[in-house]
Amino acid sequence: MATTSLLKARKPRGFQDRLDRQVAEEERLVAAIAGVYERWGFARLETPAIEYTDALGKYLPDVDRPNEGVFAFKDDDAQWVSLRYDLTAPLARFVAENWNDLPRPFRRWQAGPVWRNEKPGPGRYRQFTQCDADSVGVPGVAADAEIVMMAAEAIEAAGIARGEYAFKINTRRLLNGLLDLAAGGEAMAAQRTAVLRAIDKLDRLGPGGVVELLGRGRKDESGDFTSGAGLDAAAIDRVMAFLKSGAATRRETLRNLEAALKGSAEGEAGIADLAAIADILDRCGVDDARAAFDPSIVRGLDYYTGPVFEAHLKVSSAETGKPIDFGSVGGGGRYDDLVARFRGEAVPATGFSFGVSRLLAALDAAGRTGGGDAPGPVVVLAFEKDRMAD
Repeated sequence: MATTSLLKARKPRGFQDRLDRQVAEEERLVAAIAGVYERWGFARLETPAIEYTDALGKYLPDVDRPNEGVFAFKDDDAQWVSLRYDLTAPLARFVAENWNDLPRPFRRWQAGPVWRNEKPGPGRYRQFTQCDADSVGVPGVAADAEIVMMAAEAIEAAGIARGEYAFKINTRRLLNGLLDLAAGGEAMAAQRTAVLRAIDKLDRLGPGGVVELLGRGRKDESGDFTSGAGLDAAAIDRVMAFLKSGAATRRETLRNLEAALKGSAEGEAGIADLAAIADILDRCGVDDARAAFDPSIVRGLDYYTGPVFEAHLKVSSAETGKPIDFGSVGGGGRYDDLVARFRGEAVPATGFSFGVSRLLAALDAAGRTGGGDAPGPVVVLAFEKDRMAD
């Protein structure tokens, strides 16, 4: 008997198959978040899964095949197109394309899959769902404070109780002021980036690891060496003093930041922005436990121009009862220059994005997914089997 070569059944690395319960839980979660967005006056928008690659902006290198970080290919008109990396870049393209016909402000929410051409790992997939809300056309930090308050309401609607989440807020203006003081205005962009990357690793490496990365560099447990920012001792001390500015209350943090950034006009402007956000949060009853100022928050995307924020979770395991620190399950900030890539003029914008998969993982660990016992399926073949037996 002749043998035939069979294909091996396999899926690409970093992608998931999901059964009905998993899909239903995600849909329920998105509906809960979207309900809050719509109550706050945000309307739904859908954009294509594919965008022209140059519209994605700063994610991509200038190479012959621009696919680092994204899944890209050439269309039949010889132009590079990519699966969308997030939902914000398509929004910027849509706003620029329809600017004259949109209301001011334009407030939209969107949910859908995004794709990252990155190395997969445990809990890190190449396709996952985001749920965003953005306000375009509103300058000033009141819009940023509104986004934080709305996201806090959304996270509670999703099933996370107060005391289990905290929004951590910073502003790129503080970080720019710190870089001016620590690295100097003459510092190369690579050195300034290295400082920010070192700050961003504070939670994972601790103060000692950050100090090493701010200086000559750091060797990890495997022996791999990461070159540092090359700051001198005085500059390193200034950065670490800045990182220690975070305190139990927003007002105390602001006082500490005033001392850490004294002499920087940009830093003082950032402190004024955070003070205005604190005033709004105070008047609206959002206490320090729900929204804190954290100087170590460095959003990874280069286009943020003002306040940035992340939602961090700590829930109790349904199995052990012990708290699990899930870290960030969403983030966002102000990006006044993103639409300018298309229009040549700054268009103020701010927004927030939930990582739905991470939020679901937290709810699942806390035993808050699933809807109890449901009626079983009607199995037609069972009736047919019984009839034939008769």
